[in-house]
Amino acid sequence: MRRLGALEASVMEELWVAHGPLAVRDVLDRLQHDRAIAYTTVLTVLDNLHGKGLVARAKHGRAYRYTATLSREEHTAGLLDDVLAGDPNRGAALLHFVEHLSEDDVAELKAAIAALDQADREGQG
Repeated sequence: MRRLGALEASVMEELWVAHGPLAVRDVLDRLQHDRAIAYTTVLTVLDNLHGKGLVARAKHGRAYRYTATLSREEHTAGLLDDVLAGDPNRGAALLHFVEHLSEDDVAELKAAIAALDQADREGQG
């Protein structure tokens, strides 16, 4: 999984916060609040994201409607996993990462691990 460019990230953000599939025009309208951008540019970005497997599209009339194939959290987790996979000492990299987390982030991480442990115990019982 590769990191998104600035415009790709903006388009994905609109898809992530949407309450359903979006047409190119919908994405364009949302992006134009922050910048001047052409319809064809948004179309090209969505087509590229589709080619990378990050968005799905379905025909709706004469146009496509787009949805993200992964949640924002799944995408972020994939990026982290790719970074860690490139380190021969994954454990040390994780430890260094955790040492730099805020207290709130550490608490969230502990809660997530506890929830996984609980789910594992329930699955074995």
